[in-house]
Amino acid sequence: MPSAFTLFVGILTGFVGVGYFIYGKRQQRIGFLAAGVGLCVYPYLVESLILQIVIGLGLIAAPFFVDQ
Repeated sequence: MPSAFTLFVGILTGFVGVGYFIYGKRQQRIGFLAAGVGLCVYPYLVESLILQIVIGLGLIAAPFFVDQ
């Protein structure tokens, strides 16, 4: 069973993922769209808190480097 902080990180990245998805869809920016989907899905696949934080920060930063 995941800890409370792991659940909080999953919910927080889900919120950011929905924002990225909506922004990417409206602006037709595939980097933000893909990162949004990734941010919404990966918390279900990763149980480790540290790994969740690292992957989440990477996905949050990725569109700014890929979409340039």
